[in-house]
Amino acid sequence: MTTTTLTERYISATIRSLPPEAQGDVRAELEASIADAVEARLEQGEAPEAAERAVLTELGDPGALAAGYADRPLYLIGPRYYLMWWRLLKLLLLIVPVCVFGAVALGQVISAAPVGEVISTSILATGGAILHLCFWTTLVFVILERSGSTAALTEWNVDQLPEPAQDGAGRSELIASLVFLGISVGALLWDRFRGFVQVDGQALPILDPDLWPWGIGVLLLIIVAEAVFAVVLFRAGRWSPRLAVVNTILAVAFLAWALVLLFTGELVNPDFLAHVEAAGGEGFAAGQAGAADEGGVFRILAVLLGFGVAAGVGWDIVDGWRKAARARRG
Repeated sequence: MTTTTLTERYISATIRSLPPEAQGDVRAELEASIADAVEARLEQGEAPEAAERAVLTELGDPGALAAGYADRPLYLIGPRYYLMWWRLLKLLLLIVPVCVFGAVALGQVISAAPVGEVISTSILATGGAILHLCFWTTLVFVILERSGSTAALTEWNVDQLPEPAQDGAGRSELIASLVFLGISVGALLWDRFRGFVQVDGQALPILDPDLWPWGIGVLLLIIVAEAVFAVVLFRAGRWSPRLAVVNTILAVAFLAWALVLLFTGELVNPDFLAHVEAAGGEGFAAGQAGAADEGGVFRILAVLLGFGVAAGVGWDIVDGWRKAARARRG
């Protein structure tokens, strides 16, 4: 194979993706530069074929060379949009899949679907949401990159600097935690002895009075443990994996207490439900007495309340581990 043939093949591969008006100039430039480079190697004693191969190898992939001549990027998203794309994608992946999973699971539970169907349908819907998020978000930024648009770009300035992240171990967090737990204890006592609802001058507790003393006693123990944990966290000064584990155990304990009582019909006072039914809440008491008939309003509200409690507990667990990881990095 002759030098002319190899060089011609390389030049043809390079210019075929260029605009016709630019091909002639690029061909002439490449022919001259390749010839000069080969000539220099021949003067150093290399064989003609070896010199040609070495020169063409140094020039690299003809497609990449053509992209350089055409000023065409060889990446999906370049540095101009990369950070914007990555921050938006991370934000969407933190929010949308969780919402999709929760919404689909909630709908399946309300429609009384089997547990296996609830889990499989929710996982499939969440996976599809993640794929669509990644694909369509990336596609938008690819189009922006290829079109050369700068309409979406904003000039960075110091006002965009994030505030220092709090680790949740300061004095204000301790006070807030203790005040919230104190209010929770006060609400339990008020509901039992004074009542948030008054019927004919009598207190009507919202929580089932039969929970006293043992059921409520378990909840009070969890609240005391939470208060002790808040003090320990404050004294430690920062989150740690060990504290995150303890926080997870306490959160799961509260979740188990609430859900077991809720779905066995032992959490809410039947007299309160009967009062709601008498006031127009048709189906409440019947649903409670029958431990939630499958189409009853009580079952639907129980599912909604259960999902709300689970969402709050889930966020508390995730937030604890996130703060522990951030403290460890810091």
